[in-house]
Amino acid sequence: MSTRVDQQMQTQVEESDTLDRSIAGLDAISLAQSVPRLRRTRRAWSATWPKLAAIALALGIWQLLVWSGWKPTYVLPPPAEVFQELWQLLLDGSLQSAVSVTLRRAAIGFSIAIAVGVLIGAPVSQIKGLRTAVGSMITGLQTMPSIAWFPLAILLFKISEAAILFVVVLGAAPAIANGLISGADNIPPILRRAAKVLGASGPALYLEVILPGSMPSFVAGLKQGWAFAWRSLMAGELLVIIANKASLGVQLQVARDFNDSTALLAVMIVIFVIGVLVDSLIFGTLERSIRRRRGLIDSAG
Repeated sequence: MSTRVDQQMQTQVEESDTLDRSIAGLDAISLAQSVPRLRRTRRAWSATWPKLAAIALALGIWQLLVWSGWKPTYVLPPPAEVFQELWQLLLDGSLQSAVSVTLRRAAIGFSIAIAVGVLIGAPVSQIKGLRTAVGSMITGLQTMPSIAWFPLAILLFKISEAAILFVVVLGAAPAIANGLISGADNIPPILRRAAKVLGASGPALYLEVILPGSMPSFVAGLKQGWAFAWRSLMAGELLVIIANKASLGVQLQVARDFNDSTALLAVMIVIFVIGVLVDSLIFGTLERSIRRRRGLIDSAG
């Protein structure tokens, strides 16, 4: 009788141990799932709070300048008035319409610039004679101020969208081409030799070895090209005003003509925010993806 009782007790203890292990396993799974979420939340916060602090600091300095009386408020309005004006522009829909026109031009111009930059940069990076002939000219075009191209653009294309896109492409394409050339120059020669030993040559060598190896510099060139394109576009919209197409540049010009500093600063804030968002969401994502594939950052990031 006592032996049977002992066996029953031992069975209950074993079942209890099995249950405890199962619960511990479930807890471990739950913890393992929650840790990545916690890490992502911490990473997101660590990337966000410096930006928020910088914005708060800039707004604080702005407000202090207003309080100091350095300029009258009709010249330098306080932040609250500017953001109120920004809200009004959003409510009446004029801001959304202007942003749509400007972003459409930016997308078209930058896409053409990428195509032109790649078509120029790819052969120049591989053909020594071509590099000698036009390599320095590409850098020279990159250093040309975008505003200097507008007289020629207006002569060629009159007051039209084409004149604006012409300057946007000329502003961005050289930077993109130089990024591709620089990336190809920094590929270790041993990779080229190994690829040739394995049978890669011509277009296959470029597409499978050189272009992937050039991606960090190429993305940097794209990023710089976007900065040139965005600045060129804003200059173009200020100089080339097309009827019935109220872009951000047109709103800037109208605000200046009417000495409306509140609307002027509101539109400038929108232009700045668009530039930051494109850099963070598009080029920042591309850079992180490349670094993650190369093992330079945590794959869980």
